[in-house]
Amino acid sequence: MSAKRDYYEILGISRAATKEELKKQYRSLARQYHPDVSAEPDAGERFKEISEAYEVLSDDNKRAAYDRFGHAGVNGGGFSGGFDQGFGGFADIFEEFFGSFGGATGGRRRRRGPRRGPDLRYDLTISFEEAVFGGERDIEYRRSETCNVCDGSGAEPGTHPITCTTCNGSGEVRRVQQSILGQFVNVTACSTCNGTGELIPHLCHECNGRKQVDRTVTKKVKIPAGVDSDTQIRLTGEGGAGIDGGPAGNLFVVLNVAPHEYFQRRGDDIVLDLQINVAQAALGDEVTVPTVDGDSGLHVPPGTQSGRVFRMRGLGVPKLDRSGRGQNVGRGDQLVIINVAIPKTLSAEQQDLFKQLSRTLGKEVIPQKDKGILGQLKDALGDLFG
Repeated sequence: MSAKRDYYEILGISRAATKEELKKQYRSLARQYHPDVSAEPDAGERFKEISEAYEVLSDDNKRAAYDRFGHAGVNGGGFSGGFDQGFGGFADIFEEFFGSFGGATGGRRRRRGPRRGPDLRYDLTISFEEAVFGGERDIEYRRSETCNVCDGSGAEPGTHPITCTTCNGSGEVRRVQQSILGQFVNVTACSTCNGTGELIPHLCHECNGRKQVDRTVTKKVKIPAGVDSDTQIRLTGEGGAGIDGGPAGNLFVVLNVAPHEYFQRRGDDIVLDLQINVAQAALGDEVTVPTVDGDSGLHVPPGTQSGRVFRMRGLGVPKLDRSGRGQNVGRGDQLVIINVAIPKTLSAEQQDLFKQLSRTLGKEVIPQKDKGILGQLKDALGDLFG
């Protein structure tokens, strides 16, 4: 019996070769000598020899024993012959070269049966008032639906799909291969039926065998009070149709709230900037303030400064009821930020009046303590921070 060849010589690498160099060389030789792809008469023996060498040298412990004791250090270099024991990544390499293989008892079956339909998204822009008080909107969108002519069979009424004779209805084609590594089953989708397991001799005239049709539908969307931009409303079962009897997906309506001319939102509160003149600020006044509920009166006390905030309770945004029981959970407030307007131009009469006022007020200026930016913001926004 001839002496066994050196494993490094078989693979054509040096004893200092790295694991990456070893793997790269093995891939090249395996692609060249695999019995299923090579036409060379000794391909089977060469491939067995290459695989045995790689099994030993790809294992750090076996390689160390081989480097020290030669073939005797690895029990004669016997080849274990299996993907699950001692192969160190052979399965990944074989799948990359030759497709997906199963074991001797059969490959992994493709998943078939009813499948849920796709979820859909609809972007809806609503007004500021709709976001506050809620409402209803009709939306129109396209979705896939089960064909009502063939009831989702894909076959012309009066006819039926038949079992694919190529795969016998499994949707898979298996090819058994024998090699020195054992028996492998290469599983691929049936090309005759495209993996469905059935053939449709007479296609439905409505869906052309697709089993589904695209239709434009109109749905009513109920908008809860208190929503905001990016709020999602789920319409269960209003998405794309399921496949092979599976349930339909959902429709997600994503809201975008259009900006308002006057109001801004801060959580559940509504913020309004209100401009008054110096006389109203100094003497006080009863002013009319717009709110989402309509105009409302506000008392501005004498000596009101720019930046003062008045809280109009209960005139903000309704708080979303996340319990699902439809309970009234209250509303936020409207925050009115006062801005005292200084006139840029004055009439002669107004100039005289301001001069008289100036003589009574004097010309003393009072430096203010440096409160820092945070302190200034707290003073300006008042009970917004309360």
